[in-house]
Amino acid sequence: MKIALLGATSQIARGLIKEISSDKSIELFLFGRRPEQITNWLNNVALLDAKFVGSFDTFNTKKFDAIINFIGIGSPLKILKEGAAIFDITHEYDQLCINYLKQNPKCRYIFLSSGSVYFSSFDAPVDEKTKAIIEINNLKHNNWYALSKLHAECRHRALSSLSIVDIRLFNYFSRSQDINARFFISDMIRSIQNNKIFETSSDLMVRDYIAPKDFCSLVDAILKSSATNDVIDSYSKAPIEKSILLDHMSHELGLKYEFVDNPSVVDATGQKPHYYSLNRRASQFGYEPSLTSIESILSETKYLLDSLGNLKKP
Repeated sequence: MKIALLGATSQIARGLIKEISSDKSIELFLFGRRPEQITNWLNNVALLDAKFVGSFDTFNTKKFDAIINFIGIGSPLKILKEGAAIFDITHEYDQLCINYLKQNPKCRYIFLSSGSVYFSSFDAPVDEKTKAIIEINNLKHNNWYALSKLHAECRHRALSSLSIVDIRLFNYFSRSQDINARFFISDMIRSIQNNKIFETSSDLMVRDYIAPKDFCSLVDAILKSSATNDVIDSYSKAPIEKSILLDHMSHELGLKYEFVDNPSVVDATGQKPHYYSLNRRASQFGYEPSLTSIESILSETKYLLDSLGNLKKP
């Protein structure tokens, strides 16, 4: 199978590349706005076999069985910085894929959407009956990311004759994570690395983290299923509550933390107490996660800290 990965510099794409690199039945074509960064990364991790790396001006000259679009904004700080430009970025590369499918209708297309499209307060986890309620007369800057993903999903459902599956990603973590990105987990890792106290609020926060292994299983299940036009939510075997996660990170990795009233955090898309989904539509594709959120986080974090020379016994 020939698979094109758009946005191959993203950490999610890198995790998928590593997971499937040993599968000789798959030929990867990696595209990015900065192809030299893709090549440099492949050299660093010794994954150069049978991989084409190119810029987008060569995209339409190749033949693919599937396209996976990772193009987007990779961190909370970038989401805030890019602002309304998110609409143009998302639309440009999504349209590139749609145009390709119209010329090659047997090709599959997987688009990385986001759980934020639910526009829920996330006072409880979402499910298959959750409705997206948008304050159309009170739009804010932290709505742009979710709206760009929702707009893409609507376009995809309207193109019902094309094989497009949107994956709503809620939380993802891998050993490829940039620890300088202002995610909750990366902030914790920097605190461990620098031997500093991690400051966080005592507010309830429940998350469902999927790791590269299960994300790869989800993609594999979609590609092996019959062609369809659909949307699914990502999920692990079990979510994790913040206080329990902090205890695990403390006992197993030596994290020092304390609760404060106003921690320094980057809130790019709004607060979400229960940011995860109970929608198990992905199981109809044959997807079955193998790891819980805490198993994913600990495994990937230990590897990352070890590679940085900061894996310590508490």
